[in-house]
Amino acid sequence: MIERIARRAQVHDLNDELEERLTFGERLAERVTTFGGSWRFILGFGVFLGIWALFNALVLAEHAFDPYPFVFLNLVLSMLAAFQAPLILMSQNRQAARDRAAAELDYDTNLRSETHILTVLEKMDALQARLDALVAEREAPKRPARLHADAA
Repeated sequence: MIERIARRAQVHDLNDELEERLTFGERLAERVTTFGGSWRFILGFGVFLGIWALFNALVLAEHAFDPYPFVFLNLVLSMLAAFQAPLILMSQNRQAARDRAAAELDYDTNLRSETHILTVLEKMDALQARLDALVAEREAPKRPARLHADAA
């Protein structure tokens, strides 16, 4: 960190850097999690469940492929949850890694700012000392030149 401050290294864009390192699986996990956590998914899935239940309970009443209590639907939901849960965990792990990287970048930025502030304060103190010396020199009572008669 000190070497980077000495070189005055520029701050990089963390999001771009992390996006470049994503694997296909991580990109897929992000997309699934983004869609799976949206109102569009929740409402769409609610409509799907309602249609499934109505279709099997009322429309196909005697010849339903999944009669009440919808055992096949429960199997489908369990399989969906079995696939969705690890994807959500992968996405959360990536978010935690992104948060750690962001915290490290914030720390580096704060440390760099602190060193710059200390440098500016040192320069200000030096300027204040020089200014005080000039003011003291100007305000010092001037000694009158001694006359030759006084010297004898």
